[in-house]
Amino acid sequence: MSAPPKSDVPIITPNELAEADGILFGFPTRFGMMAAQFKAFLDATGGLWRAQQLAGKPAGIFYSTGSQGGGQETTPLTAITQVVHHGMIFVPVGYTFGAGMFEMESVKGGSPYGAGTFAGDGSRFPTELELEQAFHQGKYFASIAKKLKGSS
Repeated sequence: MSAPPKSDVPIITPNELAEADGILFGFPTRFGMMAAQFKAFLDATGGLWRAQQLAGKPAGIFYSTGSQGGGQETTPLTAITQVVHHGMIFVPVGYTFGAGMFEMESVKGGSPYGAGTFAGDGSRFPTELELEQAFHQGKYFASIAKKLKGSS
């Protein structure tokens, strides 16, 4: 959909998800939901679902939207259904980012469901605050995944 190919980015296959201790899914938004290309990727995990290979694994979500009203909350809410059908444990960032969650002086993506940014027409890059929130989510998610792995 007009995005240039990224030859330096590794591509994972759906079956490789079973090897992970936890998964943070990141995707762009289309009309308030995950882009169809990412939905197609998840649709290809039917064999993993049938064998319950993702059940019990922690999962989180981060995303980008084209505008402030473009799905910063509807995107993760609709994506949670994929996680739930696999029996994965959804790990939201909640309000653990502290004061950064309540920033009102600058435009900032994200929600308690996960880190987010506004892509606009593709020329906008994440702000420092959005990057800090994403880093926080990754660190927080990793701590939860580590606890869950240690308890099994």
